[in-house]
Amino acid sequence: MSADSRPTSAFHAENMSPSMTGKLVGALDGQAASAGVRRLRAWAHAGLAVRPGERAVDVGAGTGSEVQVLAAAVGPDGEAVGVEPNAGLRAVAEQRAAEAGSAARFVDGDALALPLGDAEVDVVWCERVFQHLAEPGRAAAEIARVLRPGGRVALLDTDWATTILHPGEPAVVAALADCALAAAANPYAGRRLLEDLAGAGLVVDDIGSQALIQDHRAVTWPIVRMVGEEALRRELISAEQRDALYADLEAAAAQGALHMSVTMFGVIAHRPV
Repeated sequence: MSADSRPTSAFHAENMSPSMTGKLVGALDGQAASAGVRRLRAWAHAGLAVRPGERAVDVGAGTGSEVQVLAAAVGPDGEAVGVEPNAGLRAVAEQRAAEAGSAARFVDGDALALPLGDAEVDVVWCERVFQHLAEPGRAAAEIARVLRPGGRVALLDTDWATTILHPGEPAVVAALADCALAAAANPYAGRRLLEDLAGAGLVVDDIGSQALIQDHRAVTWPIVRMVGEEALRRELISAEQRDALYADLEAAAAQGALHMSVTMFGVIAHRPV
C-alpha cells in the first residue's frame, strides 16, 4: 500500500500498513484507560453539554469510543459521526459500535478537508489530532467552517514539551525529551490550541488540563527504550549514559519512585452567533 499523500498524521491517516492496526488499537485503548485521559474527557463532555437532537462530529475518531458517548447524548433524534481516515481503525470503530448497539456511524475523511457542509454541525470533538498536523490552523479553520453559529467544539491535545522523566542525569533526560519533540509534527499542540481556535474566529469558553502520569507498575518500557535508542543514534548521549538511565529508571520503578508524565490540555470554544 502506498503512503497517503495527505499531510496528516501517520497515526491517524492511512500512512501505515494494515498490519499496524492492532498496535494502533492497543495504543488508543491504553490511552483511554488512563485516569488522566478519563478525567479530561469527562470535563470536556460536561463543558460541551451535548443535547438531544443535535448533530455531533468527532474529528479523528480512532476506535470510536467518544462517538458512542456523543451518540448516546444526541439520542435517536440526533446524529453522531466519527471522521477517521485510517480504514483499519474505522473498521474497529464500526464493529465496536455495532456490538454496543450504538447509533454512532463512521466516515472516511481528513481533518484538513472535512467531508461536511458549511455550518451544519452543532458539536465537534477533536482529541489528540492536532499534534500530528504540520498545519493545525487549517484544521481549526475546517472546524469553524462546519460549525453552526453557536456551535461548540472541544479540542484536546498533548504538549510534549511538558514531559517529565525522573530520575536520571538531567542532560540525558533532556536529550530524550528532544527526541520525543522531534518525533511529532506539532509537539507544542497543547499550548497552541488557544492560538489555533482564536485564529479560526472561535470564542474560547473554558480551558482545562490534566497531567497524564505513568503508573510505575506498568511502565511502557518499549517506548522509553525506543526514544533512548534514537538519542543514542543521533549521538546526543553515549551508550554508557543510556544504560545508566535505564538502570536508574528501572530501580526507581521497582521502588515506586519513578515519575513519568506529560500534560494534556483541553479548550472548549464556540462559533459566534
